Amino acid sequence: MKNETTVKGTNPRIGRTVLHNVFIAVLAFIWLIPIIWLVCTSFSAYDGMNTSTFLPQVWSAKHYVSLFHSDSVNQFPQWFMNTLKIAIFTCLISTAFVLMVAYATSFGKFKARKALMNVAVILNLFPGVLSMIAVYFVLKSFGLTNSHVGLILVYSASSGLGYLICKGFFDTVPRSLCEAARLDGCSEARIFFQIIVPMSRPIIVYTVISSFLGPWMDFVFSKMILNAGVSNYYTVAVGLYKMLDKSLINSYFTIFCCGGVLVSIPISILFFIMQKFYVEGITGGAVKG
Repeated sequence: MKNETTVKGTNPRIGRTVLHNVFIAVLAFIWLIPIIWLVCTSFSAYDGMNTSTFLPQVWSAKHYVSLFHSDSVNQFPQWFMNTLKIAIFTCLISTAFVLMVAYATSFGKFKARKALMNVAVILNLFPGVLSMIAVYFVLKSFGLTNSHVGLILVYSASSGLGYLICKGFFDTVPRSLCEAARLDGCSEARIFFQIIVPMSRPIIVYTVISSFLGPWMDFVFSKMILNAGVSNYYTVAVGLYKMLDKSLINSYFTIFCCGGVLVSIPISILFFIMQKFYVEGITGGAVKG
């Protein structure tokens, strides 16, 4: 009787597990279709957009070679370096801001602390594009439009508002360590750099990747700020978008697909290398966040 009951009880559970996995596999396949099509199209020998077949009829890697030979339209190497430079500087500044704000809100005890935290969380709920017009005119008044410095300021200025996950991770750090360090005469800066930072490697990696992803993938703000039409200043997103112009798409669409594939490689490598710390940072920050 016990064996029959066990078998009857496990069959529905196995069935639900199989259906659940099949459903996830179908969703994953649907999600991968555009990526597979982009990669396959990038190896097409045809220059323009070919929608008659899913897979190219003639395969070729010539457009990857053409991508690195700049002309009046395609300046991918310059765009890539521009985006990389902006992303690195934004990553450094944003990570510093997030860590400092998270440390102050987690370990500091001062008046209006909770009120400031609530205001920061509420402001972070609104999408940044709502402020894009005001941001543009502020940058224009300071002469920072059509410059990479202006983009770096836009990307990193409000990064401290995203402190919540990092603060949740800092909340798990034993307070006794900090109290013992203060009794030994350590300053707050020394406690932060010599005690908190070495213990917070997962959340730092998470913050670094998140800060790097923003400018690397952004199109809206870069298109708005870099609006003078000087192609040397474009980021990858803006430069590749220009290839989709009606007068250019028949000659540059496959090169556009090649650029889309190459842009995804650095961030994919970074994620796979840092995946362990990335997951630890999310789960650790969600404990008390």
